Amino acid sequence: MSEILRDLTMLNAIPANEKQVRDYFFAQVKDLATVSYDNLGSIIATKVGKKDGPHIMVAGHMDEIGFIISEITKDGYLKFIPAGGWWGHVLLSQQFTITTMTGTTYHAVVGSKPPHILSAEEKLKVVELKDMYFDIGVASKEECEATGIRPGDMATPSIETRHLTNPKYILAKALDNRIGVALAIEVLRNLQGQKHENIYYGVGTVQEEVSLRGAGTAAYKVVPDIGIALDVTIATDYPGGSGDVKMGKGPALMFYDASMVGHVALREYVIALCDELQIPYQLSYLLQGGTDAGKMHLSHSGCPSIAICLPSRYIHSHTSIIHEDDYENAVKIVTELVKRLDRKTVDQITY
Repeated sequence: MSEILRDLTMLNAIPANEKQVRDYFFAQVKDLATVSYDNLGSIIATKVGKKDGPHIMVAGHMDEIGFIISEITKDGYLKFIPAGGWWGHVLLSQQFTITTMTGTTYHAVVGSKPPHILSAEEKLKVVELKDMYFDIGVASKEECEATGIRPGDMATPSIETRHLTNPKYILAKALDNRIGVALAIEVLRNLQGQKHENIYYGVGTVQEEVSLRGAGTAAYKVVPDIGIALDVTIATDYPGGSGDVKMGKGPALMFYDASMVGHVALREYVIALCDELQIPYQLSYLLQGGTDAGKMHLSHSGCPSIAICLPSRYIHSHTSIIHEDDYENAVKIVTELVKRLDRKTVDQITY
């Protein structure tokens, strides 16, 4: 497992609270590139291969889905609101980390009723998020407030990143989308000492899980000629799934999602590259959801963009799974893309 990916998945960062990941990103790239920021907090690592070359923006979002503390009850329980898309079924009895504004952390669990006291009607219903709460193990509001926890603090899943039975299967929280952040850093490392007739912008964006906001502001600053979003997509190789997108069979090239109809010429260029280098890939689409490419492709006068996504099981839940081969092949694809995207190639793709 990539050390960078392991480290990143263990950090806590929800939309608008990405500091832990941003600081880690900076530490990894400060000696490899020039670092700048947009005004929302996205971080941009710039490596100049050719001063007047095309701008290649490779972005992964730093935020994970989580919760924001909204209220402390008189008995010391914590009510919360979602930061990103959650389904109530996946939450009951799960463990979380509460991080205060000063960085202090507390362990919490989502309360749940034992089946013994559930009515027949309750057993058939998905509990709504508004009816859930965190239990941190205190007896009163005063005891809870004494910890320093207050409304606005973030809550993130509490789980250790690990290999599964087949060690190429990686289980972790926040793979959506510390994968993209890790890939942007890995590609920057690979470009050291390599020729690339463009300017590489490795970007960690903010607030993707709440309408792709940071990608819009970061792209406005970068002015990309080509946009590459690095993210996850839904692996369908589970019981009852279609099996169209399988883990371990290559990164998925998104040709359609709710935020973008993929740029055909750029997709075909990537497919030809994968075929030439014998890098496995898959084609994928989503009827709901989008990636940072949804904002990048609309920046300024437009930017041919593609989303390169790792198939992942159980996304937007407490934990998910990816395959290490897909990660390594995504690094290969994006590294080779950046090495080849000179002005002539970008113009041919665009026009």
